[in-house]
Amino acid sequence: MGNHQKELLDTIQSLQLEHTKAWLHYWLTYSSFHTWQFWLNIGFLILPLILLYFAIDRKKAFFLGFYGYSTHVWYVYIDAFGASQGYWLFPYKLIPFLPVSFALDVSLAPVSYMLIYQWVLKHKKNYYLYMALYSAFMSFIFKPIMVAAELFQLNRGASYLTLFIGYFSVALIAKWITNVFIHLKKTTENI
Repeated sequence: MGNHQKELLDTIQSLQLEHTKAWLHYWLTYSSFHTWQFWLNIGFLILPLILLYFAIDRKKAFFLGFYGYSTHVWYVYIDAFGASQGYWLFPYKLIPFLPVSFALDVSLAPVSYMLIYQWVLKHKKNYYLYMALYSAFMSFIFKPIMVAAELFQLNRGASYLTLFIGYFSVALIAKWITNVFIHLKKTTENI
């Protein structure tokens, strides 16, 4: 590694540490245990998991869990990209070191996707239609409420349509990945 490269890397690391310290200071001052927003985020984290525990079809728990984990991973990727690029911001977080909303990315969104998918399978409904409806609800109703409550900010030209594309993309990718693994499982059962 050349000197210029090392200096640039050191500068980036120093900026990153300052950024982390700034978020921690902000979190302790405006977003930690003493705020109602913190406790709302706790609710967004815990309540969906409790609901999932009681509502999940235990016969399909592994399958639905795989699908839910896939939605979680892709949701985090999209959310982290948007937050790191300044397209959106979460002023109140459970974990100040992450650019994303931990509660939404780990619990609320994946559990919602899982329960909708479970319902669609049980009632033999069109997955894509119901995920488009869910994506529209999250993008055009839930997120504007979060914006009005100052729990979420859109920046740099991002719009609710941008969010819709993200939500629906997660639904598509998670379904397709799950379908690939279902296909692989079926091909080994036939051997």
